[in-house]
Amino acid sequence: MNKLLCLFLFLFSVSQRAISQEKQDTTAKESKIRHTSKGFEFSTSDNKFLLQFASRLQFRFATPGDQNPVTFDDFAEYNTKLFKINRARLKIGGHAYEPWIKYYFEYEFAQSNLLDFRVMIEKWPWMKFKFGQWKTEFTRERFISSGDQQMVDRSIINRPFTVDRQQGVTVYGNLAGGGIANFDYWVAVLTGTGRGSTDNDDDKLMYFGRLQWNILGRPVPFEGGDMDISEKPAAILALSGVTNTSPYTRFSQDGGGYLEGFEDGLPGQYTVNQFQVETAFNYSGFSWASEIHRKYILDNTTGVRTELGGFYLQAGYFVHQAWNYWPKKLEVATRYAQYRPDVSISENRQREIALAFNYFFYGHKNKLTAELTRFIFQDHSIPQKDETRIRVQYDISF
Repeated sequence: MNKLLCLFLFLFSVSQRAISQEKQDTTAKESKIRHTSKGFEFSTSDNKFLLQFASRLQFRFATPGDQNPVTFDDFAEYNTKLFKINRARLKIGGHAYEPWIKYYFEYEFAQSNLLDFRVMIEKWPWMKFKFGQWKTEFTRERFISSGDQQMVDRSIINRPFTVDRQQGVTVYGNLAGGGIANFDYWVAVLTGTGRGSTDNDDDKLMYFGRLQWNILGRPVPFEGGDMDISEKPAAILALSGVTNTSPYTRFSQDGGGYLEGFEDGLPGQYTVNQFQVETAFNYSGFSWASEIHRKYILDNTTGVRTELGGFYLQAGYFVHQAWNYWPKKLEVATRYAQYRPDVSISENRQREIALAFNYFFYGHKNKLTAELTRFIFQDHSIPQKDETRIRVQYDISF
């Protein structure tokens, strides 16, 4: 944390020295200080240097318990009521020397984690470069910021299928061929050992690719809901794939980890190949998103191969668009998700059904969300278990 504070003070000092230098130049214009959707901005008059910093706080009440159940035993263990500071973030970004040389880092104070630290070279829209540590663009649900989510948090399939934050380098861009010939792409080579890792367990790397077709000539923003009440429809169809060999069978904000049924891995023990098909649509206050996942885990020590599957469907609507008496800033959203830890066992299914109401005081930057979720777990050898969870969350960025 001390290193983060020193880095912030250094960046602020550099920006102040640049501003001071301009004041001494009688031909220079006044420096700019303003507040935007990305927080407070300090920039030089020639726009060669820009410093943005913002913070976000997320407060949550949940009962019974806050975490999604992972196993059948969790239904007996989660029986609490709690208030918590779920997230407390500091975000710093901007550009240096040229507007197309960008930087960004994000720190989580609640858990003392450096989440993102990256540099982006974005001179050409059709080919950009990024290196450092960031949230891999494998799935829409995970890539959307937790402050821009439509529900209180992500679905039950996020835990087993997310690639989460990794370190490496990526090439990405937009290929605008005119009309429906509009595509976004991402290709990355990553260490494949998760957030905060400083080494690799073997000589293999993680390879990731995503191709997104912007069907109507424009992308759907990585943001929950149709916040802008789009006058024109936007739709995407995306395919993503990842391959990796490591000791891990899943990743999270904490780094590499393990799914249930897989012991702590040895270096290079698990080869994981996974892909997902994704859709999204926005128009006139209505939003839609879905993902269908398959994941194959090969234990290289035993030769056992396990196939996992899952999907979610999510939709939201600003009802005021159809009924004037409905509050203009109130959105209703719903989600259905299903996870199969082993598709060879047809009776082993985990389901989630959720309903949420969002009241946007100032878009996603200042909102209140109430959510009701029903979990249903079933297996051929264990009686079905279910539970209803209530969560209320206030999220503010400034």
